[in-house]
Amino acid sequence: MLLYMSNSASEAQSTPLHSVSVAGVVVREDGKLLTIRRADNGAWELPGGVLELEETPEAGVRREVWEETGIHVEVDELTGVYKNTTRGIVALVFRCKPVGGEERTSGESTAVTWFTPEEVAESMSEVYSIRLLDALDGAGPHVRSHDGKRLTSAR
Repeated sequence: MLLYMSNSASEAQSTPLHSVSVAGVVVREDGKLLTIRRADNGAWELPGGVLELEETPEAGVRREVWEETGIHVEVDELTGVYKNTTRGIVALVFRCKPVGGEERTSGESTAVTWFTPEEVAESMSEVYSIRLLDALDGAGPHVRSHDGKRLTSAR
């Protein structure tokens, strides 16, 4: 997690601490969406993770999707910005196309599969399924906030 560091205690208290993550909504030609079951909590989500300090958001998405799923992607466009107001995480979500590789699990995923949009809505919590569904509607980029359980604002 990237944190703001300060020499001044009062400055640190007034400066919000955030991390930036990236995630890929990988859409196959048949419209199915790449999803993972997280190893830490068993929840279905889209592949992604914390953006490294030295990498661009697009490079971070390509790296995270490949690390967690074995799929190489081409990044198309930013489809949403989502903030978890409880944990201070800002997620940049990009629509992507698969361009190679084979599905496999990793230390961060116990399952990798392709869901229909309907299966996404049924299998994921709203704060994560909305990211995939937003990427499909063509009206982005969307800007939304949530508290980890439910959406608290939407554009």
